[in-house]
Amino acid sequence: MQREVVTGARRVVVKVGSSSLTTASGGIDPDRLSALVDVLAKTRATGTEVVLVSSGAIAAGLSPLGLAKRPRALAKQQAAASVGQGLLVHRYTDELARHGIIAGQVLLTVDDLNRRAHYRNADATLSKLLDLGVLPIVNENDTVATSEIRFGDNDRLAALVAHLVKADLLVLLSDVDALYDAPPSQPGSRRIDEVASLADLAGVTIGKAGVAGVGTGGMVTKLEAARIAVDDGVPVVLTSAAQAEAALAGEPVGTLFHAVGRRRPARLLWLQHATEPVGSITVDAGAVAAISRRGASLLAAGVTGSSGAFHAGDPVDVVDPSGAAVARGLVNYDADEIPRLAGRSSGYLEANLGAAYAREVIHRDDLVVL
Repeated sequence: MQREVVTGARRVVVKVGSSSLTTASGGIDPDRLSALVDVLAKTRATGTEVVLVSSGAIAAGLSPLGLAKRPRALAKQQAAASVGQGLLVHRYTDELARHGIIAGQVLLTVDDLNRRAHYRNADATLSKLLDLGVLPIVNENDTVATSEIRFGDNDRLAALVAHLVKADLLVLLSDVDALYDAPPSQPGSRRIDEVASLADLAGVTIGKAGVAGVGTGGMVTKLEAARIAVDDGVPVVLTSAAQAEAALAGEPVGTLFHAVGRRRPARLLWLQHATEPVGSITVDAGAVAAISRRGASLLAAGVTGSSGAFHAGDPVDVVDPSGAAVARGLVNYDADEIPRLAGRSSGYLEANLGAAYAREVIHRDDLVVL
């Protein structure tokens, strides 16, 4: 029986990992890449729009540079990405041209997602490419990147892109055909066909990244990407690149993660999954309840302290008395202003410090519960 959630998708984000595109020695495998492009072209021929999130730049640059495996040194990773990105996109461009499809390269870094203006620009670019009939190929800009090279082998990026382009489906392709309740190589491990709720994953033992040594993601980051997507109303299919055609045709291959949440404003998803907090604000139990249960703004009266050198407009975590993060938001004050505000009512602050200090520490429109 076909999966209607797949066959009914009109816009799909497909993510492919390094191990699915390259040889064991690190160079691009032309047959694998060509086969993937054929599948994407066939999907497009049905009227479905496709965005490809492709790893492989660093892996593709290993062989030309004479590197036997993915280097640990950041400078060598960047050098490999510089060589490999051109090779990767050139190959995609040629293969897509066989089907009369234009490729568009979109390189992103975590910084592009951390900054609200950059996030909107990425949204606008991807939307226009799709309007023009281009197949966008998204990758992290590993050539100049730092921490984002360890971003999760593009898995989390793919989930965020799925939200950006308002995709109906996210397909995660790797070298494993599905999610198993234990490492697939372990005797007795069983394939999980469907995940209706993330609670279904209780007791599942997750293995490490593949043995090829060219990727960095592994199943942990794929599950994190699936969680981000399904929480935002986007179903996910996790399977191998070899089963991409069957998966995109709606056949019951791999593992289907059903959407469990509803689409949220881009601002909230951006806050929760695409920002790195630069500090924290500690609140009392009353403020925790107001934020998490009633969707209230964070007022100074509920603040008990802060940490970090943040400035107004920065993302910060809101933590409970035990130190656990309960929310994240964009703070309205600098860190050095918080001690004067903590525990004070809005009326007191307005009377003693001025009207500017009567506003919320974090407004509810800039606050997401974690």
